[in-house]
Amino acid sequence: MSAPSRAQILSLYGAMIRTSRSFSSYNFRNYFLRRTRTQFHEHVNEKDPAQIRTFYDTGLRELEVLKRCAIVNRLYEGPRLVVERRPIVGGGGAGVEASVGGGGQPV
Repeated sequence: MSAPSRAQILSLYGAMIRTSRSFSSYNFRNYFLRRTRTQFHEHVNEKDPAQIRTFYDTGLRELEVLKRCAIVNRLYEGPRLVVERRPIVGGGGAGVEASVGGGGQPV
């Protein structure tokens, strides 16, 4: 069997990144994004067709597992972490405290 084309490998990379982004959990999402980028970065200069084929086949199997894990993660979604919440951005010169009704803004 011949090595997969560059387009096939890029398609696999895109699918793994998209699937990683679909995790509802912040920690899982960031872990799988980082892991995917690292794996592909390690094999970017690979020339051996057999090694490329092995990497591609392994990636396809891992993609299927990743998709199932992402679905389960979304089904049993927990509360959002503090780092996931949007920062409060208020107008005015008194700072963020004033935008949420805190002290700091003259009445």
